[in-house]
Amino acid sequence: MHPLITAAELRETLDRVAVLDVRYRLGGPPGRAAFEAGHVPGAAYVDLDHDLAAPPGDGGRHPLPDRAAFEAAMSAAGVRDDRPVVVLDDWSGHAAARAWWLLRHHGHHDVRVLDGGWSAWTAAGGEVETGPAEPSPGDFTAGPGVLPVVGVDGVLDVGVLVDARAPERYRGETEPVDPVAGHVPGAVNVPTARNLTDDGRLRDAAALRELYASVGAVTGADVAVYCGSGVTACLDLLALEVAGVEGAALYPGSWSGWVTDPERPVETG
Repeated sequence: MHPLITAAELRETLDRVAVLDVRYRLGGPPGRAAFEAGHVPGAAYVDLDHDLAAPPGDGGRHPLPDRAAFEAAMSAAGVRDDRPVVVLDDWSGHAAARAWWLLRHHGHHDVRVLDGGWSAWTAAGGEVETGPAEPSPGDFTAGPGVLPVVGVDGVLDVGVLVDARAPERYRGETEPVDPVAGHVPGAVNVPTARNLTDDGRLRDAAALRELYASVGAVTGADVAVYCGSGVTACLDLLALEVAGVEGAALYPGSWSGWVTDPERPVETG
């Protein structure tokens, strides 16, 4: 199944899908207020920090959530095993891709990201609902993780390690969030912004294949992706899937987890 859905397609299938709204901005206020000001009818709000991540620690700022906790959060949001799920945000898919990846990782087989997110929905004339949501509880059962994941001990052995952060953070010229600047030795840089068109949609498959092929991330290669905390890296994983590059892994701890140990090597430039 293609991992993206258009606003027009969502309008046609709205009564047959569960919609999760993952409004989130790094360093910004929680997205619930924006959700209550206007959202896709029937959507449920998902809090990235609480529902899609464990508490910060040695595993970084957004470790993967406990399986039981994730199952409970998704069921509370109305996710069912037999019902397709559409996820969206107002951040060009950066947060929605995390929900998409986690749901697939834990066994949901029909999950798609709304291409262009909330702005695409309103631009297409989609109906808007306001106020808090009270979804009917779902019955989602989270299975053991099935998508590729690389741990801190295996990161340096990855064939093509993609750093999804902005170029200046990758080069170590600035670091606004984490205590150490630079990147994991040997990593190549494909900023998440390069996956997107000017209007916040994913570029087409051919353009994405060319982008990732330029750093050696092609089908059959040993590919893993990281970012600052394991969230926006999921947008690179979404782009890789659209490009047809299968089997890329996530390094969940990402840079924020890597630098918790001062003995780990760091490169700049």
